[in-house]
Amino acid sequence: MNDRTAEVQRWNEMYAGDEHRWSGQANTALVSETADLPPGRVLDLGSGEGGDALWFAAHGWQVTAVDLSAVALGRARTRSAEAGLDDRIQWRELDLATDFPDGEYDLVSAQFLHSWGDLPREEVLRKAADAVAPGGTLLVESHCGVPAWETDPHPDVHFPTPQEVLDSLGLPDGEWDVQVCAEHERTQTGPDGTDTTRIDSTVKVRRLP
Repeated sequence: MNDRTAEVQRWNEMYAGDEHRWSGQANTALVSETADLPPGRVLDLGSGEGGDALWFAAHGWQVTAVDLSAVALGRARTRSAEAGLDDRIQWRELDLATDFPDGEYDLVSAQFLHSWGDLPREEVLRKAADAVAPGGTLLVESHCGVPAWETDPHPDVHFPTPQEVLDSLGLPDGEWDVQVCAEHERTQTGPDGTDTTRIDSTVKVRRLP
């Protein structure tokens, strides 16, 4: 078993079971940052169980949603079929550590693209920027630390500042407009049902036409 096979298996095991791993709703920061954008083609990186992709599709976007977990994608496909959104979403099983979708997109969304394993996150995000069409937007949401209920933090996972995310993109001068580069608070419900405040960050940049 190679390292990537082990990583894929780990994510599949995380998504296994009777209950959904996440809320099934779109990330609140994503909604607030993209609600005023005209629908077009969107690439959803690390789409998981499909909450963001379904929101995009329901709001008129044509979605390419990628994730390495077949289990998560299976749940997402079931939900999209139930919602009658199959014709607006292309679900792709793809490991961003080794591959990246072709094409240009009006929006590329990377929501909490963190991993326990050896994910070349900065490289992936640079490819994400390259995939943005002229006039399009790249939106990167990141955690700034582990949640309060985490008793076994993953020491190898680096949580970058928003400026570190922006700098890592290596955007050429004069070709991009930096619209947001900031931390923000978010309320999240923990495993015991208690709400806690987390610090996340938003980096939103627009490629100039």
